[in-house]
Amino acid sequence: DVQLQAYGGGLVQAGRSVRLSCAASGFTFDDYTVGWFRQAPGKEREGVSCISSSVGRTYFADSVKGRFTISSDNAKTWVYLQMNRLIPEDTAVYYCAARPGLAIATSVRNQNEYDYWGQGTLVTVSS
Repeated sequence: DVQLQAYGGGLVQAGRSVRLSCAASGFTFDDYTVGWFRQAPGKEREGVSCISSSVGRTYFADSVKGRFTISSDNAKTWVYLQMNRLIPEDTAVYYCAARPGLAIATSVRNQNEYDYWGQGTLVTVSS
């Protein structure tokens, strides 16, 4: 079975950093696009970032550019979202998702592209 598992949420103070991890089970992320999405309380889910590890292609939402980075391990079984200089507006449940093929610019926000989803992990940023 293809499964995704997200790790790393918690409570953090504004200005600090958190790293989220997304693990693949039953496949590797090679030749896949992996995206991170988030849903804040009372808001719709939105795209944060995505990566195609095989070609090193990454995209970021404007709201996180310059603060977040995305990467994968050499084995292409983990994808990491490093979130720096967190602000209270980053508070949300974060989800990782995956689909075959390379990312394009719209992949960072087009949730319908993704076939597989992990459970969410809550990140709460206190002011």
